[in-house]
Amino acid sequence: MTTFRSAQIPAPGAPFRIVESELAAPGRGQVRVAVEACGVCRTDAAFVDAAFPVSFPLVTGHEIAGRVDAVGDDVSGWQPSDRVAVGWFGGNCGVCVPCRAGDFIHCVRVQVPGWAYPGGYAEALTVPATALARIPDAISAVEAAPMGCAGVATFNGLRRSAARPGDLVAVLGLGGLGHLAVQFAAKMGFETVAVARGTGKATAAAELGAHHYLDSEAGDVAARLQALGGARVVLAAAGSSAAMSATIDGLTANGELIVVGADPAPIEVSPFQIISTSRTVHGHPSGTARDVEETLRFAALTGIRPRTETRPLADVQSAYDRMLTGAARYRMVLTTSRED
Repeated sequence: MTTFRSAQIPAPGAPFRIVESELAAPGRGQVRVAVEACGVCRTDAAFVDAAFPVSFPLVTGHEIAGRVDAVGDDVSGWQPSDRVAVGWFGGNCGVCVPCRAGDFIHCVRVQVPGWAYPGGYAEALTVPATALARIPDAISAVEAAPMGCAGVATFNGLRRSAARPGDLVAVLGLGGLGHLAVQFAAKMGFETVAVARGTGKATAAAELGAHHYLDSEAGDVAARLQALGGARVVLAAAGSSAAMSATIDGLTANGELIVVGADPAPIEVSPFQIISTSRTVHGHPSGTARDVEETLRFAALTGIRPRTETRPLADVQSAYDRMLTGAARYRMVLTTSRED
C-alpha cells in the first residue's frame, strides 16, 4: 500500500470527506500503524467543532487498533505485524515535571491523536512508539479500539479508587462508558449498582453484571444508595453534572465520587456534605499506553467486551452522526478495508 485513505474535516463543523494521501515513512522514535478499527468517541465532536485548539484539515480519532506496519529509527520492542492499540494517550514529552515524576498521563504536552497529529479515522497513522499498547490474541481489533479511551478510563478509575472487593460501587450512566464500567466493577468483585434513567435499562444492567439497578427518575438516588448500605465509590460515567450531584449524599464516609463523564456545567456540592463525612469529589483521566495494555489484559482474562456497532470508513459521516445523536449502542467503531 503506497497510499492511504483518511476521513478529513476541512473546516470546523464541516462534513467529513474521504481523502487519499501518500504513505510516509515513520520518523525517529515513531511507528506507522495500519489501522483496522477506530472508535468514534463523543470527545471527537469537540475536535470537529474546534472546541480544542486543533488544526484543519483535521483527522480525528483516538480509539485505535491495528498492526505495526513500519518502524522508525531508534525504536525497539516493536516489529511489523505486532497487534497494537493507541488511545487518548498518544505519547508524552518526557521532559516536563509530571513526566520527570513518572506521571505521564499528566504530561503538559500529552500527544492526543487527532490533536497533536492526525488521528485514527484513517487506514494508517504514525505515532510515537511510547503510545503503543499490545492487544491480546483473545481481543479483536473492533473490541480493542474503545478500550484506549472509554475502557481505560473506567478500568483505571475503579482500580485506583478506595473501593475493595465486596464494597458497594455505583456506576452512574449506562452508555458507552458506563456499560464498560459495570462490567469492570462486577469482575473486580464489587457489589455493583447501575444507575440510569428509566426502567428500560434494568435488563441490560443485569446482563452486564450489575447486582442492583436504580432508575434515577424514580426518586432520590442518594437515599436508595444509602438503603443499600451506602456507596464506597460512585463512578460518574454519565454526561450530567446534575445527576452526579444527586449521588453525593449516597456515599459512605470516606466515599468517593469519581468523575469520568464530561459536562461543562458545574457539579454542585455543599461543604456540609463533605466535611464531616470526609467524602471526596475528583476527576480521573484515561491512562497511559501501559494502562491501556493492562485494561486489555484484564478484559481478555475476564471476558469483558465493549458492545459495538461498526461502519466502514467510507460511512464515517453516518457513524459520527449516530454517535452524536445517541442512536449508537454502546460504542460506534469504524473499520478499514479496501473493499469498503
